[in-house]
Amino acid sequence: MPFDVRRLDIYRKIPKDLTQPTLTGALVSILSCMFIAFLLLSEFHAFIMSDIMSELFVDNSGGGGGQISVFLNISLPKLKCEVVGLDIQDEMGRHEVGFMEDTEKVSVNNGLGCRFEGRFWINKVPGNFHMSTHSATVQPANPDMSHIVHDLRFGEDLAVFLPEHIKGSFNPLDEVDRLQANALSSHDYFLKIVPTIFENRHEKKYFAFQYTYAYKDYISFGHGHRVMPAIWFRYDLSPITVKYTDKRKPFYHFITTICAVVGGTFTVAGIIDSVIFTASEIFKKAELGKLS
Repeated sequence: MPFDVRRLDIYRKIPKDLTQPTLTGALVSILSCMFIAFLLLSEFHAFIMSDIMSELFVDNSGGGGGQISVFLNISLPKLKCEVVGLDIQDEMGRHEVGFMEDTEKVSVNNGLGCRFEGRFWINKVPGNFHMSTHSATVQPANPDMSHIVHDLRFGEDLAVFLPEHIKGSFNPLDEVDRLQANALSSHDYFLKIVPTIFENRHEKKYFAFQYTYAYKDYISFGHGHRVMPAIWFRYDLSPITVKYTDKRKPFYHFITTICAVVGGTFTVAGIIDSVIFTASEIFKKAELGKLS
């Protein structure tokens, strides 16, 4: 006698004349389908959205080689461009006065002020860069270092990659206004730079640097006379690196979730419908006095 493959069917069918549709069952079915549709849309939205994971670790390299790119945009509305210069110093012995490469100075305030914009590189050691008149051929009598920092960023701009809920601290000096400071003051910004890595879903890495700052202004004197003021950005690097990784849930996870949502909902709905139906049958029997 040939083996009947249909005997392996674990989903046995019940003839329609042995089933009984109910109003409660219809209501439970409609609510179940609406609930499943809501969960499936929610899971699909979660699947296509990026999931940014963050971690901290100690990295002596700081990420991305031995130098850091710096972008600086600053206005000094009371100091002429011919006397404004950028100086760079660090603990490796670097000392450049009047750095010019990849920089631009634009006159503002009818030629009485200057807007400086430039991109330059610093070594990954403690140091400073500062705006001063040290490179000027003739020093102005009373240089006024009041200023507005429009932009100061280190490394690549990660703001275009990270979602809005991850703010970061990539440019906390954005549009910081020191125009009301004492005209004779020097300005010190103490920066703590934190290396930051962003790895996208294609495993490409971008290197940037977040930073925090503290500020003070002061009038400096030395050897019995006033020292020429400057705008100092003194920096040090943190040994801790922040890494953001853009990950998406694998497709099999999405399929597993769909199966769980559909199967779980129908199972629970079936239990609820069975309980309601059984309770209603018991109640009907009790009304007819047939409950024994």
